[in-house]
Amino acid sequence: MKTIIVTLVSIEVEMQQLQLWSEQRPSDTALASTQPFCIDTLTLPEWIQFILLDRLRSMIDQSIALPKQCGVAPIAQEYFKHSELGGQQLTALLEQLDRQLGAQ
Repeated sequence: MKTIIVTLVSIEVEMQQLQLWSEQRPSDTALASTQPFCIDTLTLPEWIQFILLDRLRSMIDQSIALPKQCGVAPIAQEYFKHSELGGQQLTALLEQLDRQLGAQ
């Protein structure tokens, strides 16, 4: 569990360094999307910050079993493929998270 927490913090730090971290929370309507990764209402970085990280941290805080798979790394690879930001380190961290969740 501790390694997952370290990975979550590393993802947050990397997003901040890439200037993808937002201080403004999306609307409740945007967060309530039923589409995978809220693709119709959020960017991938917003989804990572406000859905993925928030939910995983909440589950950890409440001692709820974490999901056995996440699968966000392939979406991140596609998202950053043509981005000037790079995103390779963030994608690597998301791959690490995917592996850690799958190994529990």
